[in-house]
Amino acid sequence: MKSILAYILTPVYLLTFGLLLVIFHPIQMLCWHVWGYEAQKRAVEVMNFLIIKSQWILGTRVAFKGFEKLPQGVPLIIVSNHQSQYDIPPIVVGFRKHYPKFISKIELGNGIPSISYNLRKGGSALIDRKNRSQAIKEIIKLGRVIEANKYSACIFPEGTRSKDGIVKTFKVGGIDTLLKTAPSAFIIPFAISGNYLLQRTGFPMGFGERLTYTVLDPISKEGKTAEEITLECELAIKKELGQA
Repeated sequence: MKSILAYILTPVYLLTFGLLLVIFHPIQMLCWHVWGYEAQKRAVEVMNFLIIKSQWILGTRVAFKGFEKLPQGVPLIIVSNHQSQYDIPPIVVGFRKHYPKFISKIELGNGIPSISYNLRKGGSALIDRKNRSQAIKEIIKLGRVIEANKYSACIFPEGTRSKDGIVKTFKVGGIDTLLKTAPSAFIIPFAISGNYLLQRTGFPMGFGERLTYTVLDPISKEGKTAEEITLECELAIKKELGQA
């Protein structure tokens, strides 16, 4: 029965998802040009909230945990595992008070309604994976922005999505650069569970899945190298997901 429902409802969800992106693109543009960044940010938050809520079409159950642990009034470096394109909405919504920015591949900066516009206007770092110098400069710029404004930056140190949900080895480079350029930032491990199930077979999407987004205990930087902090984040997320 779940399989039948998945085949029937997947096109409905994908149509809803696409419509939200198309509808909110001009809304973002209007907000940006008339009222500025804060209004555009609010439009993005509403869009991502609706994307999460629309997953009820697929019988999805969503839980947010641990957000009360977030320190206030300081920059944050959010270190997250990466399972699918649906990882972004819960970060936008859950960390909305912390103005989350993303480190994203440069290809996503054009051609995708709403998403590309927000990446460009919202202050995220668009990096060219084939150009190490450009990537470092963009991350340095982002680190300085979150340090100066007490914003947050989200990084997926696996470098690519895990199609089976198994956490890959975290790369230290991006985290190291952010630590150097945002020295007062708190390190927040963030565990994403279940998102890979939505796209495991491509079509249809997963039906009746449980998705959980968990803020783990902030990690102290005191006396630790970037390599040690990165490994600690990786192990904390693996433990939360039952992989350690």
